[in-house]
Amino acid sequence: MRYMASYDLMETMRNTNQWLGATAQALGAYPAFSMIPNPAMQWMRAWGEVTERTFQRMVVKPDWGIPSFSAEDGKDHLVSIDIAVPGDFGDLIHFNVAGRKPRKRKVLLVAPMSGHYATLLRSTVISLMQDCEVYVTDWHNARDIPVSAGKFDVEDYTLYLVDYMRHMGPDTHVIAVCQPAPLTLAATAYLAEEDPEAQPRSLTLIGGPIDPDANATDVTDFGRRVTMGQLEEMMIQRVGFKYPGVGRKVYPGLLQLASFMSMNGEKHSKAFTDQISAVARGDAGDHDKHNTFYDEYLAVMDMTAEFYLSTVDRIFKRAEIAKNVFTVKGKRVDIGKITTVAVKTVEGANDDISAPGQCVAALDLCTGLPDSKKASHVEPGAGHYGIFAGRSWRNNIRPLVLDFIDANSPNPKKKAANKNAAA
Repeated sequence: MRYMASYDLMETMRNTNQWLGATAQALGAYPAFSMIPNPAMQWMRAWGEVTERTFQRMVVKPDWGIPSFSAEDGKDHLVSIDIAVPGDFGDLIHFNVAGRKPRKRKVLLVAPMSGHYATLLRSTVISLMQDCEVYVTDWHNARDIPVSAGKFDVEDYTLYLVDYMRHMGPDTHVIAVCQPAPLTLAATAYLAEEDPEAQPRSLTLIGGPIDPDANATDVTDFGRRVTMGQLEEMMIQRVGFKYPGVGRKVYPGLLQLASFMSMNGEKHSKAFTDQISAVARGDAGDHDKHNTFYDEYLAVMDMTAEFYLSTVDRIFKRAEIAKNVFTVKGKRVDIGKITTVAVKTVEGANDDISAPGQCVAALDLCTGLPDSKKASHVEPGAGHYGIFAGRSWRNNIRPLVLDFIDANSPNPKKKAANKNAAA
């Protein structure tokens, strides 16, 4: 930690930049200056507006923003977000559409805990709500969790998923997006051995690092280059005095955001320069494309230190899931025990985070599963974001996932016909 700014100092720097932006915006919009038009004042106001919004969004959890939903009856129905299973480190939430008959498809959408909030899946949720009862894992910001709540590592994460699956019952269809794919596979295998009646019907893994070594990316190369000691020294800090989690060791969201931005620095720099120009010209809007994207992208959350470090060590460095040697509370979780849960993998051909080959490795691990219950799909031209929230998801992947769910759902009519034939 001695090589990095302290948690409070980083927050002070963020707060200062937000204040500078608000000050520049106020000065640039000062009425007296409008008497003598000056482009410099317009640019100051524009720079201040973009800067203030940028740094303010970094510490605000975005709202789901789904106040109502248009159902097949042509009416708008209110949507309430109900907590189905509360927890210190995350809640299982249900998007309850008032006045609508419950959908037969019941989906557990496992959101990533990789720096952003579960609201990153907002468009995914909306696209599924039409046809499914949607439940989502809503992980909490570690800075807001008191030290008294204890630790939270990859094993605790897996057990949270086990509890969620048990709560939802055996007619559940699980969709895991990106980071949670390996641990969701492990949670399913855990249930297969410990509580077979609670297993879900199907499991869809989207762009997750089941076997990070199957196709190396910058993310996996970074995990190989650095040592655990370096990560702990450089990335881990203690939450400052401003938040309820004061003293908890975390991988700060602001550090994560710096890593995200550095991967495509020129692209982000151009985006903000263009946005300042648009604001100065009066062409920008509160909900334009730039603000819609960056309001979500910039909103980052802290991860517990033990979760981050154990993910790098056990999932990437030691590849415990890929080698089928992952353990929970000292007991090995054998992925080969999955024998009834249908498994589908989805990858993007242009995914530079979880490259093609990393996720489909899950099918080889499911040695106890017949080929008839295995499926895979590689989406041409799709990047990481597109396979769960973009055009590729909406037009191609979502229909395939729903078909997979239906193919592995109970069919009362078919069962009745089989009984009559047997009689």
